[in-house]
Amino acid sequence: MDFLSYFSATLNQLPFLLTAVLIGLTVHEFAHAFVATRFGDPTPRNDGRLTLNPAAHLDLMGTLFFIFFHFGWARPVLVNRRHFRRPRLYSILVTFAGPFSNLLVALITMALWMVATAAGLIEGMSAQVGYIVNTLFGTIVHINVLLFFFNLYPFPPLDGYRIVEDLVSPRLRAKMGQYEQWGIFVFLILAITPLGQFVFGPMFNYAIPMTIEAMGNLLSLLFA
Repeated sequence: MDFLSYFSATLNQLPFLLTAVLIGLTVHEFAHAFVATRFGDPTPRNDGRLTLNPAAHLDLMGTLFFIFFHFGWARPVLVNRRHFRRPRLYSILVTFAGPFSNLLVALITMALWMVATAAGLIEGMSAQVGYIVNTLFGTIVHINVLLFFFNLYPFPPLDGYRIVEDLVSPRLRAKMGQYEQWGIFVFLILAITPLGQFVFGPMFNYAIPMTIEAMGNLLSLLFA
């Protein structure tokens, strides 16, 4: 697909992509804030991040990257691990809460989609409304599964990198911190070169479709 065709397709899907990205990134960052607060850190609440208001979480550049390149970021939730009774363990759990929340959103959305379909609600809609509903549900599922896998990549400032930081020795953690500032340049290189397909291709081609299929099979068993 050439650039103009891709750009046209992206514009056609823009309302669905924006809705899915708003939901996915907002829930993701709220999950970080919620779990950190539950573990005793008041920082997210004090910073106004313990909310489902998208304006508190979205980063303009990261959102645009998500729409046009299908990967991006939100404003990170600041956490003070000194408030945690078990700093390393609780930090890992706070970090993992973000991607895990996206998997839950995808699962819940797919369940609602299947229930609505089985009940004949979508079939009873007009063709245009049915298309909108199906596309919206499908996009929300896809984007949230994408967020789950993408955020587990060990690149700064993604959650996978933060988890690795808490698993390695303090000395290696300090060494890693020296290169963290280059994370945004890594994203730019991956976005504009074939390296992006090499790094993210397995996620798009295998991990995401296989996970969505597995979720559908699991829910089919539950609703059988």
